[in-house]
Amino acid sequence: MKLKSLTDALGTHLPEVLRWGGAVARQLRQHNISLAGKSSGSAYTDALTLADLTVQELLVSALRDRDPNFRKCCIDAEEETGDLDRFATDGEYTIALDPIDGTKQYRDKTGNAYAVMLHLRSVVTVHYSLVYLPEDGEHGSWVEAVDDQVVCGPDDPSRPARKVLDTLKPVDPTTWPGSKKIYLIGFQNDDPIKARMVSDSGLEGVPPDRMPGNILPLMSRGEYGGSLIHTPNVYDFPVLLHIARIFGGDAHWVHNDKPVHFQELWIDDRADMLRLPGIVACGSNHQTLDRLVDLARGWNPIRYAK
Repeated sequence: MKLKSLTDALGTHLPEVLRWGGAVARQLRQHNISLAGKSSGSAYTDALTLADLTVQELLVSALRDRDPNFRKCCIDAEEETGDLDRFATDGEYTIALDPIDGTKQYRDKTGNAYAVMLHLRSVVTVHYSLVYLPEDGEHGSWVEAVDDQVVCGPDDPSRPARKVLDTLKPVDPTTWPGSKKIYLIGFQNDDPIKARMVSDSGLEGVPPDRMPGNILPLMSRGEYGGSLIHTPNVYDFPVLLHIARIFGGDAHWVHNDKPVHFQELWIDDRADMLRLPGIVACGSNHQTLDRLVDLARGWNPIRYAK
């Protein structure tokens, strides 16, 4: 199974599917669709709605039916719904899904930064990422990362989704003045404290409740320079990693300053999620990355510290 054929197939078949999933999410959001089921202690992690389950069912069904090579991949899905048993249990590549990234904001109707996303990765890195934000702008917006380019821009529902993506201009990070804004997430009740520590270091730490939008388009447009994440999950964080690496940055574990990979994962039973261990610093350039690693190196790497 050739990587290029996989990324080409995902780029061909999945844009319209993510757009459909976004339309479903927009409609369901008008109703009371909150569900119970997660108990990690974090409001951002534990939020769950009927839209998470419905959109994932749609994405999994499309991956099952659209190209037989998709079923040869492993699948990491944030929820348990869908025909997941049709996919490989061992293989070189993994397709990961986040049907509603930003479920708390989506459920509480406190903003429009939620997204439908997927990515393709190996144990070493990420090879394809696609993000659709259904209510970002008049008709939604896109982020797509593949090969050595990232595109980011508004959707146009009068045209096929793939054609819209093809007309978006690739981002050129060399034209940016650079941003000191750093997104902090995953430190449980200490997100604001850690954000202040980042600000005290000369950067600008931003906790989740102060984020003006989704970190993925914000970083794609150069409005944010990176993120510090405690035990990031494998559904949305890899897209941020992908963007950073294309821009010339990276993501490192802060305890050893080594690039992250996906060989060492653990199951968070409280949140029912698959995660990377420890604290990860991500920067769109190595100068920002090095500062974040130096700052957070001594922070507690245990997510649920006693």
